[in-house]
Amino acid sequence: MDLMYLFYLSLFVVAFLYASIGHGGASGYLALMAIFGVAAEVMKPTALLLNLFVSLVSFVQFYRGGYFKMKLFVPLALASIPFAFLGGLITVDASFYKKILGLLLLIPIARFLFFSNLKFEATKQYQLGLAILIGAAIGFLSGLIGIGGGIILSPVLLLLRWANMKESAAVSAIFIFVNSVAGLAGQLTKGIEFTADMYVYVVVAFCGGLLGAYFGSLKFRQEALKYILSLVLLMAAFKLFFV
Repeated sequence: MDLMYLFYLSLFVVAFLYASIGHGGASGYLALMAIFGVAAEVMKPTALLLNLFVSLVSFVQFYRGGYFKMKLFVPLALASIPFAFLGGLITVDASFYKKILGLLLLIPIARFLFFSNLKFEATKQYQLGLAILIGAAIGFLSGLIGIGGGIILSPVLLLLRWANMKESAAVSAIFIFVNSVAGLAGQLTKGIEFTADMYVYVVVAFCGGLLGAYFGSLKFRQEALKYILSLVLLMAAFKLFFV
């Protein structure tokens, strides 16, 4: 029982942390469930289900703060949704993709932590063709791995200077939501069951996500968000390499 309380506390903290920067947190949830011995067959659908609630509440808070860029989101989402579905239909060597993704995450971590003088403010108009390509690629990887894709999209938007920290959080949150819907729909075609434990996880994660989204969208400074994002990326990379 003590271990379950620790799991719930960890789940709350992960949801808070991810929601504070506009992420659903699937990679963190998968890592927690693996550590606490949750059955493998329920890990992926549970993570996607939690993603739905946490990313949606995160998006609502950032949207209310006026940070959502619809014109940027639309091409990314339209490209990502079908490719996320396609990726979910393909059986691949998951270990290979996890290692590649974990390696890629180290690049934005290094930039955020060791080049602190950089200003992450939007200065460029997005390119439609490149946005479609990015959305399709991230959607495909999301379908293969079983995450929403925000952990990849957010640093990409920042590095391309298409959005600032909070704008990227808003776009990433709803991007995660639509990809998670597509991924969960694919899981439903395989006949998954929702257990009572899943609903408890949703309540805990929803509470953590609500609080995290509130502070992330209204209270945290841009500087704080930069370090939080670096921590989240580091956690995700560690999980992809070792869990």
